[in-house]
Amino acid sequence: MALFRGDKKASAAVGDDPWPAADPHADAPTEHIPFRQRKWPRRLSRASAVFLLLFVITVAWLAWTAPLGKALEPLESPAIVIEAADGTPIARRGQYKDEPVDITALPDYVGEAFIAIEDRRFYEHWGIDPRGIARAFFANMQAGGVVQGGSTLTQQLAKTSFLSLDRSYKRKAQEVLIALWLEAWLTKEEILSRYVSSVYYGDGAYGLRAASRQYFSKTPEELTLGEAAMLAGLMKAPSRLAPTKNYEAARARGRLVIAALKEQGLITEAEWQAAERARLNPGRSTLPTGSYFADWVYPAAADRVGVAYGEARVRTTLDPAMQKSAERILRQRLASSSATQGALIAMRPDGRIVAMVGGVDYSQSSFNRAVQAKRQSGSAFKLFVYDAALRQGMSPDTMIEDTPVTIGDWSPENHDGRYAGSITLADAFARSSNVAAARLTETVGARAVRGAARDLGIESDLTDDLTIALGTSETSLLEMTAAYAAFAAGVRPIQPYGVERGSEGWTDRLSGIFGRLQGIPERRKMLTLLQGVVDRGTGSRVRLPVPAYGKTGTTSDYRDALFIGFVEDLVVGVWVGNDDNSPMNGVTGSNVPADIWHSFMLANSDAVRAAQSRIARANAQAERQQQEESEALDIGELIGILDEDLGELAAGDAEAADRLAQRVEDGDFTAEQIEQRIEEAVGDSPQRIEELDAALEDALEEPAP
Repeated sequence: MALFRGDKKASAAVGDDPWPAADPHADAPTEHIPFRQRKWPRRLSRASAVFLLLFVITVAWLAWTAPLGKALEPLESPAIVIEAADGTPIARRGQYKDEPVDITALPDYVGEAFIAIEDRRFYEHWGIDPRGIARAFFANMQAGGVVQGGSTLTQQLAKTSFLSLDRSYKRKAQEVLIALWLEAWLTKEEILSRYVSSVYYGDGAYGLRAASRQYFSKTPEELTLGEAAMLAGLMKAPSRLAPTKNYEAARARGRLVIAALKEQGLITEAEWQAAERARLNPGRSTLPTGSYFADWVYPAAADRVGVAYGEARVRTTLDPAMQKSAERILRQRLASSSATQGALIAMRPDGRIVAMVGGVDYSQSSFNRAVQAKRQSGSAFKLFVYDAALRQGMSPDTMIEDTPVTIGDWSPENHDGRYAGSITLADAFARSSNVAAARLTETVGARAVRGAARDLGIESDLTDDLTIALGTSETSLLEMTAAYAAFAAGVRPIQPYGVERGSEGWTDRLSGIFGRLQGIPERRKMLTLLQGVVDRGTGSRVRLPVPAYGKTGTTSDYRDALFIGFVEDLVVGVWVGNDDNSPMNGVTGSNVPADIWHSFMLANSDAVRAAQSRIARANAQAERQQQEESEALDIGELIGILDEDLGELAAGDAEAADRLAQRVEDGDFTAEQIEQRIEEAVGDSPQRIEELDAALEDALEEPAP
């Protein structure tokens, strides 16, 4: 047996025995490893691999899709100076960002100022700075609040150019990934250039070039050390530290930046001592950020400009003199009424807005009551009722009953409670008869009234029952005024606009030609109705020296009052009321709005002023003629009196010479004129002439008693 075992061992040694020798440790006890513990290293390895894969995919995706040049692009809302029609700047809107800079083309201290105060290890880290994060963490812990940030310039660029400003762990993680990606694809100089070219510097300025012009009226290449330090210091709180709003705080922050530059050895002692104080020299004039008109016209102005660097100027249709006049007239008239708010729209018949007042005081309320407010228009809406009737073949002479009526469960009433019986449409419109309008709507149909309103440009929601006749639908003053402008122009619809139009394209010209050819067939009849309101109806107090057309409007309980109308060259709509929709005290479309409309037309319509001038010239000419006739009569009388005195002088009346001398003293005649008259009277007796002249001379030489 021993030999056999030995043989087996020998055989095993050379690999001939198929049975392996027993493991000498086979019977030793082994340590038990739980299943979960054996799985943990494997899971960690897999998770790390997945995380790395996701990271690589994310970076690759950013490299493929995220625009590297986004920080260099213009802003979507460019800065725009809105100008009046005469070129006067009236408002500035939007964000001011100028062309990007190349940091390597600027003085060294410009870029160094930002690095010194914002990210002193900028050239050492790779997008995120663990040391800076730790330093900020401990500083904030000691202060008990956030006093220091750990974000690098690269992270700030990632945040401002690619992400929202919300504070969340998700956004912070995205910021870190994008920062790493930026560091991988851009040089440090490119990152710094993008950073200074895109960040906000306060007072509406984005980017270093815009800020340099905004605060110092110079280019970035011309910045002094003090100016560069002040701009870099703004990064902490640009809105609060903007030099135009808080110069001393901005200056103090700039000194900290210069101190940081010196501390980090980025400037010499000589440069520190020679650093000049940054002197504010704003490069853009101060303008209001808005007005009722500017707010309304800005979207169209922005469309005109598009996306661009710098500051664009857009010319509008606003007439500054008319705007001031409208504001003054509205404010003064409302001061003596129970209405607390008002609005006025003035446009040319083609839709050009020349004045827009959306309320009494823009600084107190920027809500534009001329555009944004939807209020009932009352009887001013009857324009569409009568237009629908005229389009169906009726005329101003068509008869209608102005008597009480009940239609279904609706019983409209006239405002003054009076009824005129059977009258013409012209009289019903002039009287603003509610029952006549209700009868007309029942005849033509509410659908036809809505159709007429739509054709004239009304886009607001309209009621679909017969009460539409009395203006129960809510509309804006702007669209109502434009509807009236259609009859002034003879084209419908009129589209109000505030940005001056350039040369029209062929589609615009074709559309205009088509509109003029189509015209408004019932326009002449409607003008008759509208003129009747002014000549003999509810709008009689707005009579002018030229043909005027319009319509009053008053809603129930005196909550709204309007007057909308036009003359040859100007269309004006006026609304007054209260913001809380409370009733006014007896204010109707025929008094307060009519007074405002009338005053505005007298002051601003060229046609009205020309007519007034003609009337004034005619009156002056008539007065001169009357004066001349009166003077001629007076001269004749004086000559008669002179002849009488001369006759009495010739008859020996000594007092006649005194009377003649008194007339010379009073200026009625000169001595030469009297002598000439003597020669004419007694020219055939030289001796007699000498006697009378001598008597006159004696009287003139005697002192007055």
